[in-house]
Amino acid sequence: MSFMDARDAGSKPGSGGHASAQNEAIDRRERLRRLALETIDLSKDPYFMRNHLGQYECRLCLTLHNNEGNYLAHTQGKRHQQNLAKRAAREAAEKPVLPQPQRRANVRQTVKIGRPGYRVTKQFDKEVGQRSLLFQIEYPEIEEDSKPRHRFMSAFEQRKEEQNKKYQFLLFAADPYEVVAFRVPNIEIEKTAKFFSHWDADSNVYSLQLPFRSTQERPPPVQPGPNMIPSQPGPPQQMGGPPPLGGPPQMGGPPPLGGPPPMGPPPPVGGPPQMGGLPPGAPRPPMPPRPMAPPQGMPPPMQMMQNRPPMPNGMPLPFMRPPPPFPLQGGM
Repeated sequence: MSFMDARDAGSKPGSGGHASAQNEAIDRRERLRRLALETIDLSKDPYFMRNHLGQYECRLCLTLHNNEGNYLAHTQGKRHQQNLAKRAAREAAEKPVLPQPQRRANVRQTVKIGRPGYRVTKQFDKEVGQRSLLFQIEYPEIEEDSKPRHRFMSAFEQRKEEQNKKYQFLLFAADPYEVVAFRVPNIEIEKTAKFFSHWDADSNVYSLQLPFRSTQERPPPVQPGPNMIPSQPGPPQQMGGPPPLGGPPQMGGPPPLGGPPPMGPPPPVGGPPQMGGLPPGAPRPPMPPRPMAPPQGMPPPMQMMQNRPPMPNGMPLPFMRPPPPFPLQGGM
């Protein structure tokens, strides 16, 4: 460039003139490549790959580059930075949430003075059929401004006794006393007003009532409907009393003294005579033999039964069917 051309272009003599936009972009990429080569190690880049053709490939953006400088300039571009942000957001969403390590508090070392006194009372509510336990733990030498605590422990959490799923443990703790545990049935606890704990600071007694859920289900009360008439109790009926005077004897009870036995329907043919008035569980009296044909001069069978003395214990006489008529002597 001549002196006149440089003066017309507005540049100083010897400067070579103004650079075009293309030349400025090339120079900028070259400077970025040199800076990146000094600060970035391509061997640690997970998206940098060289293929079998000698070209460089970005596995994140799926682009091809002729040299390392071109790849480094690509990594500083907008497209590569947006893909990096999308990839980081997707990995954060798909990453499983790991449980954080629990930090245990420093356990205060205290000198234990022994086990506290206790009293356990078994209780039973007859109205609802519910059982409960009342624990009273005495801490006469408890530390000032402290309160006892309690918690439940599974049988599989402790290491003192054999593990049994039928039981659970109730623990009480207060410094400077040792921790005491009680084995209770593994039944669901009813968290109602009956489940309470109380600390009496005057007497230093910690009380806890533990109600268990009742297994008995009471039927719901019957609500009277609009068309239901409430039943009214009638006069009590006397069972087993004497029959009214002047009336017929009651069926199934002892017959009146001095009178004929009650006559009922004949028993079924071929079956034993029916016994009436036997109390439940009483032994059955022996069956009387069937009467034979009386000899001449004897009274008829009905008259014989009337003159027969009554049976013991006030039981009625069994009903007997009269025998068939006797054939005439000599025959027809």
